[in-house]
Amino acid sequence: MLGLTSEGSIKYHMWLGHIAMTLFTIHGSLYIVYWTLTHRLSEMLKWDQHYIANVAGEIGLLCGLALWMTTYPTIRRKMFDLFFYTHYLYIPFMVFFILHTGIGFACIMLPGFYLFIIDRYLRFLQSRQKVRLVSARVLPCETVELNFSKSRALNYSPTSIMFINVPSISKLQWHPFTVTSNSNLEPERISVVIKCVGNWTKNLYDLITSPSSLTNRHLEVSVEGPYGPAATNFLRHDMLVMISGGSGITPFISIIREIISTTQSHNIPKIKLITAFKNSSHLSTLDLILPISGIPSSESCSDLDLQIEAYITREKGQPKDKPQIPQTVFFRPDTSDAPIYPTLGTNSWLWLCAIISSSFLIFLVLLGVFTQYVIYPIDQNTNKLYSHPKKALMNMLFICSSIVLTATGAFLWNKKRNSSEAKQILDTEESVTNRSSFGDDGRELESHPQQSVIKSINVHYGQRPDLQRILLESKGSNIGVLVSGPKEMRHDVADICSSGLAENLHFESISFSW
Repeated sequence: MLGLTSEGSIKYHMWLGHIAMTLFTIHGSLYIVYWTLTHRLSEMLKWDQHYIANVAGEIGLLCGLALWMTTYPTIRRKMFDLFFYTHYLYIPFMVFFILHTGIGFACIMLPGFYLFIIDRYLRFLQSRQKVRLVSARVLPCETVELNFSKSRALNYSPTSIMFINVPSISKLQWHPFTVTSNSNLEPERISVVIKCVGNWTKNLYDLITSPSSLTNRHLEVSVEGPYGPAATNFLRHDMLVMISGGSGITPFISIIREIISTTQSHNIPKIKLITAFKNSSHLSTLDLILPISGIPSSESCSDLDLQIEAYITREKGQPKDKPQIPQTVFFRPDTSDAPIYPTLGTNSWLWLCAIISSSFLIFLVLLGVFTQYVIYPIDQNTNKLYSHPKKALMNMLFICSSIVLTATGAFLWNKKRNSSEAKQILDTEESVTNRSSFGDDGRELESHPQQSVIKSINVHYGQRPDLQRILLESKGSNIGVLVSGPKEMRHDVADICSSGLAENLHFESISFSW
């Protein structure tokens, strides 16, 4: 609703998490201090069946503290697995919070949490599908582009992200990566770029490039997404200055491909890409600007004005060695693989509305029947009221059951409708793969020249870009300045744009470091 991207909203998630845990910790600590001062520590062991359950609150607080401690930046970055797995403690945290306060107080946060459960369950249904990995483009700088098969009905915006899971590396770990493809240029392909910066990505790179692992040329992969903004507004600018550092270039690849796809129908802005790399091997990342397939003709790209200024910061001059050529590894499909298609089909908003409304209606009916025939007779005919924890557990059961019932039905209905298209896509890909020429290790033997749409590219060795000079010299009444890279780079560009030296600069940051 606000146009925030998934990664852009993470900081608000962090702020709310810190605020909630701070208040919860103060709340619990003050009660413990009060009980200690009044010599009533036995209150900590009480689980009242008709009022606040203290033990449940203490268990919830311990789960929250364990989750909270692992979010410390040093722990999160150096021990990511610990951070990742302890985050699942949000489940007992929420369950014991509801048992602590009772379902009446918990209904304060029911709307938001109800939508979260629906979203999380739909993601779970999508993640159970094994998707069709078509190929991988391997670059000399230990970077790979994974190309997946997708349905033509799946559309997404530039700068979207997709979560990837490779069971042979880890069945539980899901990692987000930027989508670099464009649904208009590549209607049956979706691509993500992965750079080796950790154990998981290194294992994936080794798995793809190892000849012994490519005997059958098949890799089992599951995905969630893609997720991204509903729309982008970069076409409103006269000129786009894109500034990136390292792997921060990946969202700009998707933006450039989007502009390439709209050259016939819009007045497109000029593009100046300022990118900084550590060494010259990373220049191969620029090869990803054009897709493997679906490359537009020179006529359709004649209006595109793309200038690239690449800076190599750790090399003084052009290397004498001949640059390595990216390799393409093709994979064969498995019978269980399927193209990526919209979880709820083409009319996803309509289906989502139906799931929310129908599941909540089912929940109210179940709750009404349970209250009328179970809770009410006990409350009226006996001196003992129905247990609050049992009532909370039954409410949670009704909510989850109604969501599982409706969401599963909608998912299976759309899956059945997409099955015929999926079979057609897989048959087409199989015939194309059989006609291709491969070596014994699964790598493509023939290279296919790509027609460049880049007007000019300049490589500067042994220096960093003078961002202030570049931005102030940019000509245009409405210049969009997009930056993606290290925190220091983003802050420097923001300071220049807000300094008042030029009124035609409009700053936008794309951040992945949280």
